[in-house]
Amino acid sequence: MSLFQLLMLGASAFFAFKIYEHIQTLEEPQENKEEDNTKQPQRTADAFSTFDSSDLMDKADEALEKKELDKAMAIYSEANIKAPNSSETLFKMGYTLGLQERNDEALEYYKEALALDKNNTFIYQAMASIYRKKGEYTSAKMSLNASLDIDDSNPITYYNYGNLCQDMNHKDEAIEMYTKAIEINPDFDEAKEELEKLKD
Repeated sequence: MSLFQLLMLGASAFFAFKIYEHIQTLEEPQENKEEDNTKQPQRTADAFSTFDSSDLMDKADEALEKKELDKAMAIYSEANIKAPNSSETLFKMGYTLGLQERNDEALEYYKEALALDKNNTFIYQAMASIYRKKGEYTSAKMSLNASLDIDDSNPITYYNYGNLCQDMNHKDEAIEMYTKAIEINPDFDEAKEELEKLKD
């Protein structure tokens, strides 16, 4: 399983838990519905298909798994119209755009998702990945630090931080980050490989 797949798996589990929490509060959905009607009434169309947003998300996830990125993006967009203001949908739209190297667009969706879910480490990590690809290392570092402020026990965050440090030619800091990732997950082979390269 690749690191991108691990990130998506973790993000899906996180969003599933957030949805469960949201269902427990019966007043919140009505609040959000009222807000949606005042802010963007044009986005509440059900005319696109007979599928509800949950079914659409499943279909988009399947397309993403098959690397059918344009199809996945189209279905996520439809789900976003049927059920706007979902951080999960916005996150996955950003992720799909990132895979297409449409980095600026991906960042915009990640920022929208983050505005709805400020304590989501996966969004910060995904943003850091885009910033790193763009060579905006300071912004990438800030995003990873924000992710660690929320959860400092995720080995993938330290691994990604190590990769960033390598790009910045900060060898000692990269070694520190990979070491931390392995301390948390002793079976983290990718981190071990990078650490060995730096120690040679």
